[in-house]
Amino acid sequence: MDRALQLAEAAGADGDVPVGAVVTDAEGTVIGEGRNLREATGDPTAHAEVVALRQAAATRGTWNLEGCTLTVTLEPCVMCAGAVLQSHVSRLVFGAWDDKGGAAGSLYDVVRDRRLPVRAEVVGGVRAEDAARLLRAFFDARR
Repeated sequence: MDRALQLAEAAGADGDVPVGAVVTDAEGTVIGEGRNLREATGDPTAHAEVVALRQAAATRGTWNLEGCTLTVTLEPCVMCAGAVLQSHVSRLVFGAWDDKGGAAGSLYDVVRDRRLPVRAEVVGGVRAEDAARLLRAFFDARR
């Protein structure tokens, strides 16, 4: 989570919503990382999770990230929750809950929906206050 928070700070400094993400393999080695890049790239799919998952898939040479953990500073949205499932990430760890658009337990629970053929273990609220503080500061500065 430390690295994800650093990436989130960098995203915020560049004018993107401060969210950072890291993918580790089963041994705990970082194989992908990302931060929100929507403003920087003009790409609506450039959420931190998607950026990190793309890098991890490139590192592994396959889309299948079974056995990997995605750690992100904010509960994933529906799009990112879908990407977690499509990549077969085994475990999702996140910081702040997103009661307005979260899809890993707050508003929706896409990643653990028993109707779907793939699910991920979810650990939420890890260093939640640190992640929430970054988000609050970012949005307070824009109001």
